[in-house]
Amino acid sequence: MTAIGKYWRIALGVAVIAALIIVPMNFNRYGLYILSQWAVMTIAAMGLNLTLGYAGQVSLAQGAFVGIGAYAAAIMTTQGMPLIAALGVAIVLCFAIGWILGYPALRVQHHYLAFVTLAFSTLAFLVFRNEDWLTKGIYGISNIPRPNVLGFATNRPLPFYYFCLGSLGIVSLAMWWLIRSPWGRAFVALRENPVRALSLGIDTRRYTLMAFAIGSALGGVAGTLYAPLTQYIDPVPFNLSLSLDLLMMVIVGGSGFFFGPFLGAMIAVLLPEWLRFTQGYYLMLYAVAVMLLLIYSPTGILGILDRYLTERRTKVASALRAVAKSRLETAP
Repeated sequence: MTAIGKYWRIALGVAVIAALIIVPMNFNRYGLYILSQWAVMTIAAMGLNLTLGYAGQVSLAQGAFVGIGAYAAAIMTTQGMPLIAALGVAIVLCFAIGWILGYPALRVQHHYLAFVTLAFSTLAFLVFRNEDWLTKGIYGISNIPRPNVLGFATNRPLPFYYFCLGSLGIVSLAMWWLIRSPWGRAFVALRENPVRALSLGIDTRRYTLMAFAIGSALGGVAGTLYAPLTQYIDPVPFNLSLSLDLLMMVIVGGSGFFFGPFLGAMIAVLLPEWLRFTQGYYLMLYAVAVMLLLIYSPTGILGILDRYLTERRTKVASALRAVAKSRLETAP
């Protein structure tokens, strides 16, 4: 990357962050809710992107971990405990369950692993719905309070949006560090060729379990934010459709790309709202747009950009080789 290109990326990043902070100041309550939901779903999709996109392990259970985090936050905060305590419980609980769920990945892969995680997602939904003594079943949990952050109340929509946005920023920085650390390189090696990774001394067993555990923990973080965002939860939002939506976010945005979950969540959360002017046709148009995108680029939106940049670098390298060759031929 040239110095100019690096500066352009930094400037673009600063502009996007500034827009996310300044523009929503003029939004109404519903607009802020949708943006907050985008931030929460992006965190959950980032966890699935680590498991699927970087480590290559298929999971249909991410929605269940969002539900576990949401119920942990709802149960604890309605009993007067702070949200930070619920966050710690959700992370530990989801990390431990994700680690255990990773064990089948040591023996089965691909669609077999998808069925295992699908079974867990169904089991979690049944627990949410039937264990009234803990989750209040189909009646749900209401009046979930929003937290005070450093002495500032987040009861109003705009402060809570900034709270969600700040949480997304912290998780993004942690994920940026992780995927550029030796752990991140080990996850990619595990995805590309597990046998070769094992021959290079990478403990594929441990990294498979870690991919599930960390990705599941991020789902718990998203759930901890989802509960005070809606201030009411019941089992319905955490059925299989949420896991499928998160899977679509990762694939549409670009599996294995850092910014893939950001774009995928934008498509899944914001695009249906933008298409509401079509009234009853907006879901049909949304489905058609997603299908056409995946037909054109199975690697998602960022896959299109990556392919363009790769072709551009190839053309530049070919032109430089041609110039060097002509100079060698004309040299005395």
